[in-house]
Amino acid sequence: MRAVLVLYFKYFLLWDDDFATTIYHTFVALCYLTPILGAIIADSWLGKFKTIIYLSIVYTIGQVVMAVSAIHDITDTDRDGTPDNMSLHIALSMLGLLLIALGTGGIKPCVAAFGGDQFEDHQEKQRSTFFSIFYLSINAGSLLSTLITPILRAQECGIYTKQQCYPLAFGVPAALMVVSLFVFIVGSGMYNKTAPQGNIMVKVCKCIGFAISNRFRHRSSQYPKRHHWMDWAEEKYDKLLIAQVKMVLKVLFLYIPLPMFWALFDQQGSRWTLQATTMNGNFGALTIMPDQMQTVNPILILVLVPIVDSLVYPLIAKCKLNFTPLKRMTVGMLLAGLAFVAAALVQLQIDQTLPTFPSSTVGQAKFINMINGNINITAGSNPITLDAFSASDNYLTFDEPFNLNLGPGAENVVSLPDGTRSTIIIIQDAATYRHIEFRDMTEKPEKGENAMRILNGFNSTLNVTVGDEGFGDIVTNNMSEYIEVAQGTPKFMIRNDLGDECVYTQTLGFGSSYTLVIPSTFAFGPNCADSIRPVMDISPNSIHMAWQIPQYLLMTSGEVVFSVTGLEFSYSQAPSNMKSVLQAGWLLTVAVGNIIVLIVAEAATLEDQWAEYLLFTSLLVFVCIVFSVMAFFYKYIDPTKIEAQFAHMEPYEKEKKKSLDMTKKNLYGNDRRGSNSSNKGTQQTKM
Repeated sequence: MRAVLVLYFKYFLLWDDDFATTIYHTFVALCYLTPILGAIIADSWLGKFKTIIYLSIVYTIGQVVMAVSAIHDITDTDRDGTPDNMSLHIALSMLGLLLIALGTGGIKPCVAAFGGDQFEDHQEKQRSTFFSIFYLSINAGSLLSTLITPILRAQECGIYTKQQCYPLAFGVPAALMVVSLFVFIVGSGMYNKTAPQGNIMVKVCKCIGFAISNRFRHRSSQYPKRHHWMDWAEEKYDKLLIAQVKMVLKVLFLYIPLPMFWALFDQQGSRWTLQATTMNGNFGALTIMPDQMQTVNPILILVLVPIVDSLVYPLIAKCKLNFTPLKRMTVGMLLAGLAFVAAALVQLQIDQTLPTFPSSTVGQAKFINMINGNINITAGSNPITLDAFSASDNYLTFDEPFNLNLGPGAENVVSLPDGTRSTIIIIQDAATYRHIEFRDMTEKPEKGENAMRILNGFNSTLNVTVGDEGFGDIVTNNMSEYIEVAQGTPKFMIRNDLGDECVYTQTLGFGSSYTLVIPSTFAFGPNCADSIRPVMDISPNSIHMAWQIPQYLLMTSGEVVFSVTGLEFSYSQAPSNMKSVLQAGWLLTVAVGNIIVLIVAEAATLEDQWAEYLLFTSLLVFVCIVFSVMAFFYKYIDPTKIEAQFAHMEPYEKEKKKSLDMTKKNLYGNDRRGSNSSNKGTQQTKM
């Protein structure tokens, strides 16, 4: 459902790009913060199996609430197609997203760890294969959803008025979640279920807290130093737990630079999707919608994971290169940085094709001649010659009122409001010329659709429709409102009061704006469409969406060597009773990455999107250098062997501790008895 989420915010809840991006990344961050809660529940209370079941139910309820929130008819009392109580829809959306975040976040640390629990210690190769298949499965689902959900969203549904069907886009995942939960429960008897081993996360935190406080109390130089600062917890906690905490802290320390990778990776669903709305999605027989472009990622995952596992890594091994997991992750971060360089280059090309819209201090105007004959006009200092029923080539920019000279005795002063675009039509009344102003669009049409309007120069009122949409009755020398029309070759049906009809077709690309001029010479009949003149106000998107493929390829390649490796690394370096804890820590890096997007996007306030892409690239390269230095000094461990050593030492340590405690008890006990006797004697003397 994330595939359409940012578009739902923008086009249904009517939020702007920046706020939609902010809420999107806030939601994603929350989805990856709640794994800590899921890990605590799984390890200390329910176990992984029951945690997955119960929180999946919460997940499903959240999806249902999201589907309900997207039904515009529930508050559309006047049946005009627009919700009358947007606050209710926003409240339901936020509730739904909160439940989804709790559900998905709660099961995230459990699913991978639960899968890893199905293998014995000697099945390292099979477990490694499992994590690759596990990641493939996730991305196979992502591929299907990213393909299908935008198609569901593009359908029109509603009780009173037809709108884009976000309820269907959110409702189908809810239904599929019910099915998947049922299948998971059916397999219950086949699973190896590890019983919860107590609130290990709380125990770890207490152990760390005691070590810090104990070290602070003994900070004087008279106390001997210990090998590791966690050794200061030995007075209260056994060495096995301390050793396990040391293992976890070593890995968590390595996680510190990782959020920067996710800060770039998760912008595929926000900034890259919005970038695609300004591009051409026509692939010949196939038309790709902006939110469907994300399917490139899971498609490449399905292709690259087997290739990397079965070809690239073995080939590197045969070359006797020590391509360790941490080196793989470093390469993955660099590839993500290159992906954003590619995105910046694409954005530069897009920016060159965008029209120059007026700033807040100037106005723009173009001119259309609605007279059946050539005319020469002067707008300010700009002489313009217009053929019959034609428009000026470009918009002219004016920073102050200007004189519009239409001929002898027809000179007017035109004052354009700052920050606006206008179309000025020139008509003839009797023997004089005059002008009429109409406001134009000052931004690209949304979602890659095309903004169309009708200028009626015919001598009677016309009614124009395109598909199920109507421009209404348009009187002579008047302009209709804009209507958004999808890419393709739509048919415009033109009718008059007498029932005459004319069909006009116009081939449309993505993101254009046209004014269809119906001249005074228009006449109903077989060749009626020939006299209609399309005037382009905003040119269609000319940069093809295929140019996004290189950035997706680089990002996905980085994901394969970074994320799959990171999952396996987290599991392999975690103590046996802290698998979910470390998985939650790994997922926490995703949450922090999305928070970084919010901070950088808000703090940077860069006007150019390509500059923001390069800023993220620079930050990632810096972090990558830091991570590579940290990885150089990391020593890989085998948690099973370390735990076995301490398990062997445990009986001896317990006996030694017991003997020491008895000695202290006897010593302190005698001192107390002696003190009591002495006090008693003193009291008798006083008496």
